Amino acid sequence: MERLKNKVVIITGAAGGMGAAEAKLFAQEGAKVIATDVQEQKLKLWVEKAKQEGLSINYIKHDVTSQSDWKKVTEKAIELYGRIDVLVNNAGIYPGFIDCEQTSIELWGKVIAINLTGPFLGCRECIPHLRNAGGGSIVNIASIAGLVGGNGTAYSSSKGGLRLLSKDLAVTYAKDKIRVNTICPGGVLTPMTEGMMEAPEMKEMIKNMSPQGRMADPMEIAWGALYLASDESSFVTGADITIDGGAVAK
Repeated sequence: MERLKNKVVIITGAAGGMGAAEAKLFAQEGAKVIATDVQEQKLKLWVEKAKQEGLSINYIKHDVTSQSDWKKVTEKAIELYGRIDVLVNNAGIYPGFIDCEQTSIELWGKVIAINLTGPFLGCRECIPHLRNAGGGSIVNIASIAGLVGGNGTAYSSSKGGLRLLSKDLAVTYAKDKIRVNTICPGGVLTPMTEGMMEAPEMKEMIKNMSPQGRMADPMEIAWGALYLASDESSFVTGADITIDGGAVAK
């Protein structure tokens, strides 16, 4: 089924994990995907393989905190396909459970820049193109850390801010048929979290995080993003979709 047939999609943070899963799934569902990441070689390896398999995916090196890089990404999308229909702000960093007193101003600035300012820049750059296309969808990947406390001061603040950025844009741009929604994953097994799993205390914490007793597979997040990107969610905007195995229900 081609749920995103001919839609032009930009997905950030797509070198691996959730971003790569989203990019592959979207392309399988008929989208023309621009996958971006600062890790260019890692991104290039899987994208070139996917293209050989017949998927319509291109890539570009991209620092989401750079205004000029965002302009290059949108210019490439317009050059290749003439429009932009969907933006998935997936790129982010997780520095760990670092409390307020231990958070340096440098760490605070880095986390906010990548996790919140990056999506803001992406939305600002893409919204005119979505409007020109007659509307579209923005999917921002936040976290359950943006819903509940205790997940690190800078990280929680960045993800909570991203949720409210989404809601503000959803209200502001509904008139332009632009929908903006947020996905709040729980623990997801990605390259960023795999290294943390070596510690015995981390394994126990993950086991107890959700009633299901496990972390999510990246594809389980990608399916949620696919729904929000597709026309199936045409009356969904300003929403938080929590995909966490029941963690915040406890």
